[in-house]
Amino acid sequence: MFTPKIPPPDTAPTPATSLVPPPTGLVHPPACTCHHTPTVPAPAAPARPAVRFTPGSLLVAAGGTAVVLVVGTVLVSMLLAVAITAASVAVYAVVLRSLLNRPNNR
Repeated sequence: MFTPKIPPPDTAPTPATSLVPPPTGLVHPPACTCHHTPTVPAPAAPARPAVRFTPGSLLVAAGGTAVVLVVGTVLVSMLLAVAITAASVAVYAVVLRSLLNRPNNR
């Protein structure tokens, strides 16, 4: 069911019996005629030493992480407070509107 139908597996071309012949005798001319000699590549730069943390840098990194977490918590809680206040005001407005539109139905 999942085998390909076209072409049948026994008649598919192989690299030895490819429909496209390989190029033979194809020589590209040189890009320039200046006859320069190839240059030797420069030696590789020495490897950089591993990063080393001092106790002071670890303290700074931990302090910065703590500040980011505290500021994020404060901002999220302020956003939540605004959302709760908005929902409360919306409910209050709906109730007040219903009370003012039908004064006889109380």
